[in-house]
Amino acid sequence: MELKKEIKTLMWIIAVFVFAFFMPIESARFNTALAATLDLVKWYAREHVILCLLPAFFIAGVISVFVSQGSVIKYFGANAKKWLAYTVAAVSGTILAVCSCTILPLFSSIHKRGAGLGPAIAFLYSGPAINILAIILTARILGFEMGVARVIGAVSFSVIIGWIMALIYRKEELQKKADQMNIVAAPEKRPMWKTMTHFFTLVLILVFANWGSPAANDTSSAWYYIFSYKWYITGFFSLVLAWSLVRILKIKWQWVLAAAVVTIISVFLSNAFIESAKIRPLVPMVVGLVALSIITLLDKQDEENREWTLSTWGFAKQIIPLLGIGVVIAGFLLGSTHDGQSIAGIIPNDWIAKLVGGNSIFSNLFASFVGAFMYFATLTEVPILQGLIASGMGKGPALALLLAGPSLSLPNMLVIRGIIGTRKTVVYVSLVVVMATISGLIYGAIF
Repeated sequence: MELKKEIKTLMWIIAVFVFAFFMPIESARFNTALAATLDLVKWYAREHVILCLLPAFFIAGVISVFVSQGSVIKYFGANAKKWLAYTVAAVSGTILAVCSCTILPLFSSIHKRGAGLGPAIAFLYSGPAINILAIILTARILGFEMGVARVIGAVSFSVIIGWIMALIYRKEELQKKADQMNIVAAPEKRPMWKTMTHFFTLVLILVFANWGSPAANDTSSAWYYIFSYKWYITGFFSLVLAWSLVRILKIKWQWVLAAAVVTIISVFLSNAFIESAKIRPLVPMVVGLVALSIITLLDKQDEENREWTLSTWGFAKQIIPLLGIGVVIAGFLLGSTHDGQSIAGIIPNDWIAKLVGGNSIFSNLFASFVGAFMYFATLTEVPILQGLIASGMGKGPALALLLAGPSLSLPNMLVIRGIIGTRKTVVYVSLVVVMATISGLIYGAIF
């Protein structure tokens, strides 16, 4: 055993040395791919981690600590009514408005609490796929029929893929069903409406903090006005959260007031000293989350409040390293595309554009496969597709990418593997790619 360990260490040393020795730094494509990797990592850190992932970890912590196992099993468990479990899971994305990475801590949380594999997978797919903001943007920019096709495809996919996964692993599900028959649900510590108020307050903070900008020529729609006042709306729900901490979680009002004051001061300081409009909101978000962590960890009134933050930290430890590795690999291979700019990875973007023209089986399969491995933050898939369609991408492959891309990414796959294992992850990804390919073929033939 010791010899194997030493040989493994030696192999890693040799592999790193060989890579360093033959590193093609004179290659323009290699250097561009490195630039794309660093650009994507920087953009991901600035645009996604603080505003999306950190609030999502706290939301997952709410499910893990404040939502009883009995409630999760009642609605998502192996013995739950199938129509109810799949319906709730399939429409969850319309509320959450999250991307393929932000859904992960929530999926991990309900999976650990005893959700059946089928409903949990349906939830995992639907969260990013049926994002109501992205659906609206798709219909407005890519056409009404594309928006409708995306809704139909995403809802049906979540149910069908979840059902097939449950069927494939039915022996495990039968065992889980038998185990859950013997679970005696503990009484809820507080009325469910209170827990849900706390939960949805955090969800609304997440949604409005990440509300995407409208089209360049849009200055009168409801979307534009919500975007214009998004931080005021987010601030309002932050005050609702402060009320929830005092009235629902019973944290000392003095502590909550102090946390709120510090967060408000950080808003004025960031506006006064930070020039970048994109960076300014990150400061109060970080300060607010740090303050929330401190007052919950120090709370002696209810042990669950401390467990909430510890559970949040547990999800962060599990997920962030894998996401980081995935973002680096995705950036190097497929490049960085955001904010109207595109930096190619090792695989040139024009290769991809040429391979997804027409409506052949290959073009739809290729679009599904590449979309599954690329990383799309919330709403970014629409302008990316707009550019690809302008470059000659067929409508069928465009829908295939829309159905596979937002719900999957290489970082997302690495984390899912850590939650449900390699085999189930491969089956899940394969089902998404195959179904997206078939949907693209049908849509391309019709339109």
